[in-house]
Amino acid sequence: MKLLVANRAEIASRVFATARRLGWRTVAAWAEPDREAPFVAEADESCCIGPAALDRSYLNADAILAAAHETGADAVHPGYGFLSENAAFAQAVTEAGLVWIGPHPEAIAQMGAKIEARALAEAAGVPTIPGASGGDLAAAADQIGFPVLVKASAGGGGKGIRIVHSAGDFDAALGEARTEALRSFGDDRVIVERYISRPRHVEVQVVGDRHGSVIHLGTRDCSSQRRYQKLIEEAPAPNLPAATRDGLHEAAVALARHIGYDNAGTVEFIVDAASGEFFFLEMNTRLQVEHPVTEAITGLDLVELQLRAATGEPLGLGQSDVTFTGHSIEARINAEDPYDGFSPRAGQVRHLSVPDGVRWDASVSAGSEVTPYYDPLIAKLIVTRPNRASALDALRDALDELIVGPVPANAGFLRWLTDMPALRSGEMTTNVIDALGPAEMGEPPSSDDAAPAAAAAWMARLRSQRAAQTASPWSALGFFRLTEHRAEAAVLLRDSAGELHEVAAGALNGAGTEALATASSADASSVAVNIAGHTVTFEVPERSDAWAPTATDDTGSVDAVAAPFPAVVVEVPVVIGDVVAAGDVVVVVEAMKMLHSLAAHGAGTVAEVRCSTGDAVEANQLLVTFEQHERELPADPS
Repeated sequence: MKLLVANRAEIASRVFATARRLGWRTVAAWAEPDREAPFVAEADESCCIGPAALDRSYLNADAILAAAHETGADAVHPGYGFLSENAAFAQAVTEAGLVWIGPHPEAIAQMGAKIEARALAEAAGVPTIPGASGGDLAAAADQIGFPVLVKASAGGGGKGIRIVHSAGDFDAALGEARTEALRSFGDDRVIVERYISRPRHVEVQVVGDRHGSVIHLGTRDCSSQRRYQKLIEEAPAPNLPAATRDGLHEAAVALARHIGYDNAGTVEFIVDAASGEFFFLEMNTRLQVEHPVTEAITGLDLVELQLRAATGEPLGLGQSDVTFTGHSIEARINAEDPYDGFSPRAGQVRHLSVPDGVRWDASVSAGSEVTPYYDPLIAKLIVTRPNRASALDALRDALDELIVGPVPANAGFLRWLTDMPALRSGEMTTNVIDALGPAEMGEPPSSDDAAPAAAAAWMARLRSQRAAQTASPWSALGFFRLTEHRAEAAVLLRDSAGELHEVAAGALNGAGTEALATASSADASSVAVNIAGHTVTFEVPERSDAWAPTATDDTGSVDAVAAPFPAVVVEVPVVIGDVVAAGDVVVVVEAMKMLHSLAAHGAGTVAEVRCSTGDAVEANQLLVTFEQHERELPADPS
């Protein structure tokens, strides 16, 4: 069999690994920005399916099917996201004579619409949150009782969702949710439900085959979220009463059986932390990002079960054959800045050092570029230990040893999160992280704080190199001088903002300096250190060019607007000669599926527009320059 994966990055690599083990040949379908991505090289063969734009590549069903036929593929695995829950694509794959690695298209369609999915869950006897999807929704909200949740019927990812606390706010929130749902999913239908103030996100992994077998593989807790995006997932879900846990298992299997489910899928629930009640949320008809934690505690390969089921084989195991051992936790390492609203970032992964004793499902390798075109997931770091407490400790220790940079990442925030009382006690709810203020999240280390540790790591590299050199009369002399003058050695570093830090050798032996960094990495011209989970990277410039001016010295000044990170220009609302005020938007860019408006820093007239719609721009690249307006001086009082 030859398998084409209609996806990218770590999930493509994950599917390839199992396919290879089973003797299947593999095909990578890639878009142009992924030409040098690790997953492409890991496949037996590959095929370009288009440019960066999603609708011309990873969301282009015709291009993917053409690639399957061109390469002689027998089957298509959709991974997660993109077209994985598109019933029309699944149907097109089967009609093309290929094997669809997923459930039958009708199940995808049924669970893809929240209103229909809710009705099917109720028919299967699965508890649902009191709510309504038609008629007078304002009256329904009054009957349910405030607060209520208004959410889009189609789609997910936090789009088209509003929490409404009073009847007076309902109409406005309903309009906003419908507008956002229509813009995001092309469908403005919404559901109004009772809002649970302390919600836990708990899900159950199910798997079925075409012979009528459906089993569950236990629970996962995904309550550590921000903006409805998961950050830390674990299996099994902690602090569940036996009755709640068993009820979740039974409900998930009942729903899967009711729709004749025949592959891997996940039934998601909201658990009320206050009452212990649980309610159906949705069913994901695909492999989940967090599937590794289930694999870790069951010893089963979920991709292998998918391949078996899709090719008509029985699962080969029943519910009584499934056992659970230990506790597993996954942390999503994303290219984003938690201290800037978790905004996505792009850039190079120049330094990458992964600790021992973990599972590392990665989208990148050392030297890779995180591009602005797709989601910001760098890797999933998974630890498994005999119990939850030791697993949390192992995750904390692994984050202390991880080096990934200079592209900004959320690893330091995740390291801080591992000591958060709500996570440690198993009492995390989905709204805890979003409620954190900047002061509560701790602060990343400053470059001034990190520079001594980085200098020490750089000097250690130099000493190691010197020790490895072949002995010679000159090297044996060490730092020999003909005069008595001895200038103290110093390490010159340049941080990510371009600031220089000169660290004298004597400062490297200060108390606590070596303990500050828990891991480090260095190459010929840069060094990175881990401080409390944060990777801080410095360039090590030659002194001859350290103070040389650069083309971007005025980046971000009142005279210009520059790209804050690699991105794609989607709109330029100004032209040369336009007069702007401070705060006026002059360029809109897109990075990792998020729009960012770049505004003028002061009043002025547009002098140059150095970008156009569709341009891919680099970090610190000048986009618009201005002629400043002179401020009017107060009249001479004399």
